[in-house]
Amino acid sequence: MKNIDTVVAAGAVPWRVAGGKLQVLVVYRKHHRDVSIPKGKVDPGETLPHTATREVFEETGLKVNLGPSLGSVHYVQQTNGKPKIVHYWAAEVDPVAEAKSKFVSNDEIFALEWLTVKKAIAALTYEHDRELVDSVRTLWKSGSIDTFPLIIARHGKATAHEDWDGDDSLRPLTAVGMQQSRNIAGGLAAFGPAAIVSSPAIRCLQTVAPLSYKLGMEIRESGKISQDKWTKEGDRVADFITSRLRKGTPAVMCSHGPVIPQMVSEIITQTGGTVTDEVRRAASLGTGDFTVFHLAKSGRGFRLVSVETHTAP
Repeated sequence: MKNIDTVVAAGAVPWRVAGGKLQVLVVYRKHHRDVSIPKGKVDPGETLPHTATREVFEETGLKVNLGPSLGSVHYVQQTNGKPKIVHYWAAEVDPVAEAKSKFVSNDEIFALEWLTVKKAIAALTYEHDRELVDSVRTLWKSGSIDTFPLIIARHGKATAHEDWDGDDSLRPLTAVGMQQSRNIAGGLAAFGPAAIVSSPAIRCLQTVAPLSYKLGMEIRESGKISQDKWTKEGDRVADFITSRLRKGTPAVMCSHGPVIPQMVSEIITQTGGTVTDEVRRAASLGTGDFTVFHLAKSGRGFRLVSVETHTAP
């Protein structure tokens, strides 16, 4: 029996609050004759978050930053019988982004409409889309939808120790590592970082350089997440994470294999999170991979809403 490749896609549920009521944006698709949520197939070299924001922009004209993960849905496409998996996020739409939207009715998307959750659930064609909207409502009611991300990235593939005679901190990325850094830039940008912080090591700085260029944002160096100054006690890392949490703003933090488990541990400890399989995966990132911790303010502290890890294409 011939294997059927699974179609992989990503999208987001755009949301806003108007008149004290939660609303979500639905799309009316002309060709499919349905009411759905913005989504589309992954392009070569893209991470899933990059696909999600690109597709939302292409279908609605809205530039959004991704919030908490809504998980994925699996189904068989009626048109060709292929299995499909679609990954989704909640994505708040602010008035500025909405004002800049230049959506025009086209052959793919006939119209857009903001609907209350109740009306959206009634209008949507597919059950899995209705479940997504219900998930957004649950996040909103629990105060878990308004989050900020702390993103930990491991540097891309670097020149091997045995092939490098100089200072370890000057060891650069390989061609593969450079490609990884370019491929993850869109995925990192999808979460709207307000800061890019990196170990001073060249391989880390090179990894976030494409993101820095893409966003027009300066890279800040921090020795507290440097492998050269790593200690098993982790005091430097603890101070660093405490500072990032205190700021409460989205940030990308690029570091090293030995340091990242301490960073993950501190986020979990300082937010009262639970050690899950996804958290364990975050502590053992491969080169070029990154993990997103979505955090919500809770009283005087923060709590962990969701964790997701992405592999460099």
